[in-house]
Amino acid sequence: MSHSKTFRALTEFERLEPALMQERAAQFYEGMRRRRTVREFSPEAVPMAVIEQAILAAGTAPNGANHQPWHFAVVTDPERKARLRAAAEEEERSFYNGRAPQDWLDALAPLGTDENKPFLETAPVLIGIFGESWHPTDDGKRKNYYVTESVGIATGILITALHSAGLVTLTHTPSPMGFMNQVMDRPSNERPFLLLVIGYPAEGCTVPDITKKPLDQIASFL
Repeated sequence: MSHSKTFRALTEFERLEPALMQERAAQFYEGMRRRRTVREFSPEAVPMAVIEQAILAAGTAPNGANHQPWHFAVVTDPERKARLRAAAEEEERSFYNGRAPQDWLDALAPLGTDENKPFLETAPVLIGIFGESWHPTDDGKRKNYYVTESVGIATGILITALHSAGLVTLTHTPSPMGFMNQVMDRPSNERPFLLLVIGYPAEGCTVPDITKKPLDQIASFL
């Protein structure tokens, strides 16, 4: 079977002077350095146009064979958020009270996390992020490639876009997450990747006093 190839000129790329490149890179780092994961959210509504634009940005992520194997299920309905919280806390109770090894619990202890997840109802927006293992077609199904990697990159862009727009997020990963398919009406060919909690920080919100590793501990130049 032959496949036609269609290409177009790269017209969007803009080559910058090195000094401006460095300035932009430094500004971007300074902006992202202020990003913090929070667990205390305000119930205040957020502009849905911002959520939509951030998802569009996520959809520009590089991905396997350009199959774009992701789906973003946006939840604002209080009843559905309550169902997500109930299901997540059921899994988390099992995790914190027997399923998790002690070394994992010890690693989480400085962050102050436990099985209680009130933010799943308090935050105005939840996004269930799913990876599509295969896509239905008229004559069967089409396999997707590098799904985890593709969805992970898209999720990073989504978090960055939301932070840049003035919102805070939390990546929530109860295990297992199969309940997300049922609560969010997603098909079985989509596997939950994580549950992203989005909103404004609550008044008086606090975050763990942590630091990030310096450049010489996260990179090598060969």
